[in-house]
Amino acid sequence: MALPPGLGYLAKQLPRLFALPLAVYCVKLVAAQRLGITVPTWLTILACVLSGPAVLTLVVQYRDYQDRRQASAHGATMPPTAPGSIGGIHMLFMNIEDMYPGEGLATLTQNVGYTFTSRFLFRNRIFTAEPENIKAILATEFNGFEKGPEFHRHMEPLLGTGVFAADGKLSAFTSQSLHLPDSMFLQFVDRLDRFHRQMTRPFFHRERISDFDLFDHNAANAIAQFKKRLREGYAADFQDMVARFTMDTATSFLFGQDVHSLDAGLPYPYNVPADIVTMPAAHPASAFATAFQDAQMATALRSRLGEHWRLLEFWTDKLEAPISVVRGFLDPILKEAVAKKRAKDAVEGGQRKEKGPMNELGDRQVEEGESMLDHLINYTDDQTILRDEILNITAAGRDTTASLLTFTIYMLAEHPNIMTKLREEILRVVGPTQRPTFDSFRDMKYLRAVLNETLRLYCPVPFNERTATQPTVFRSSKDGIETPLFVPTGTRCIFSAILMHRRKDLWGPDALEFDPERFLDERLHKYLTPNPFIFLPFNAGPRICLGQQFAYHEASFFLVRLLQTFSSVSLAPEAQPPSARPPAAWKTDDKSGWKAREKVRPRSHLTLFVYGGLWVKMEEAEMSAGAEV
Repeated sequence: MALPPGLGYLAKQLPRLFALPLAVYCVKLVAAQRLGITVPTWLTILACVLSGPAVLTLVVQYRDYQDRRQASAHGATMPPTAPGSIGGIHMLFMNIEDMYPGEGLATLTQNVGYTFTSRFLFRNRIFTAEPENIKAILATEFNGFEKGPEFHRHMEPLLGTGVFAADGKLSAFTSQSLHLPDSMFLQFVDRLDRFHRQMTRPFFHRERISDFDLFDHNAANAIAQFKKRLREGYAADFQDMVARFTMDTATSFLFGQDVHSLDAGLPYPYNVPADIVTMPAAHPASAFATAFQDAQMATALRSRLGEHWRLLEFWTDKLEAPISVVRGFLDPILKEAVAKKRAKDAVEGGQRKEKGPMNELGDRQVEEGESMLDHLINYTDDQTILRDEILNITAAGRDTTASLLTFTIYMLAEHPNIMTKLREEILRVVGPTQRPTFDSFRDMKYLRAVLNETLRLYCPVPFNERTATQPTVFRSSKDGIETPLFVPTGTRCIFSAILMHRRKDLWGPDALEFDPERFLDERLHKYLTPNPFIFLPFNAGPRICLGQQFAYHEASFFLVRLLQTFSSVSLAPEAQPPSARPPAAWKTDDKSGWKAREKVRPRSHLTLFVYGGLWVKMEEAEMSAGAEV
């Protein structure tokens, strides 16, 4: 039977904790027996107690000395250290639930700049929101960074080694477990990373993502349910509705079978009498979605705490229960698909067929009517690999698009003039009832600007990280002075798109304002065109998001159908659960300028979301109001 996480953590630390006191005691015995020196008991106890902290201090000081020497050799200095408690132990006791994602870091940058060192339990992490440094991590110095062992330890229980968690230099395998020398191991995992992307890339070709039948069917279902709830006189949770829309779309796209999460029904506001409430959570797809979110929350917290996460999950592994639900939902689907493929192969001659015809990129050509799972099974029938790929694409696709749509509606509710202008463009280009096409999206410049501005202010993936595999020099610019900053090998480098996207020196003095026009007027050419790495909602470089255009098309299609149906949107603060409303302190304690304006509580796990849901009311357009539900 496995030990509870906390006890296992302490058991692993025991040799370190007792080695030094034991060494001190042995020195005392040797001094007494060989040298005739009697050491007082009190001094022995004091030496045993202080030996650990003393050696730790020496180790940390020596490591810092070595880093400074290497920095000097590279003509650089170490990044400034963020102020905080000794060793960063205070992070274990911070109230993370009341924090605004990234706001604390934004406050720090006002004093130490946009690249700095943060020390947590005596291990250094480098944080950056400098576009040149992020460009180095993702593109120009790509081979010098990997996702790293800590990232994999945190993500592996949830995402395994799928395309989102895979690494060009590292995977869940090790050179020892494969019995390979390091050089051959690096070649193996390089091929593994290419294998993940080669498997999934064909499903994001234009002909696949421009087929809008799937979007239209699920959007019609979602909007009909939303309309029905609003006609009952209640506010509706837009975030829940759009998460179900993206869930049903994703499962049809990935599995070839819609899980019909929308059929569970939308939730009622918290203050509705219990006798009329039906609980969507009873639906299997709802249980899967809830468990997946719980697993992401636990994973995100572990990532913040590093290898010491077990201290906050001392007796219970908080991933165990939700992961069991997630796998219980997926595994029967995967098992059935694998069985069908094997039966088909047996009928066709007992030999596994070749993957099929290849396209110009060397990828397998996706056949008509195939789901992502049908396609992946042509590469492997290993159920673990298939589950990892499906979960990775679910996390990377479903949640990010739901986040984008949620915060877009939030912004439209807060800016009715932008809502009016966007709706006018939709009616002019598409019409009040017609279905949008690929060409119509190309003509709707304002719609794309609205989506981009939402992605800028509310980036679906606000934080990401890599680990340096070789010494690297970052650049930091403050007050017009550029300083070279040294990044030692093995350092975790955390970079934040949400903070970079809100920098006034990169986007102008109105950077905190929601204004889609900045992607259409002279500000585009002043700020973004000469420095495209200031806008990275979909990552960049060799690992740029494969589903970028799919996300744009899905979000655009849904918004067109939604605004053909509804003419206005407003927030319903009375429907927001009290615990999910922005804390009063946000109005007065807002050093960064991020929090005071918020009417909801943004929070993040792997992606950004609204805590407690986005409760809104919408007014039906005249033509829609007369139509049957």
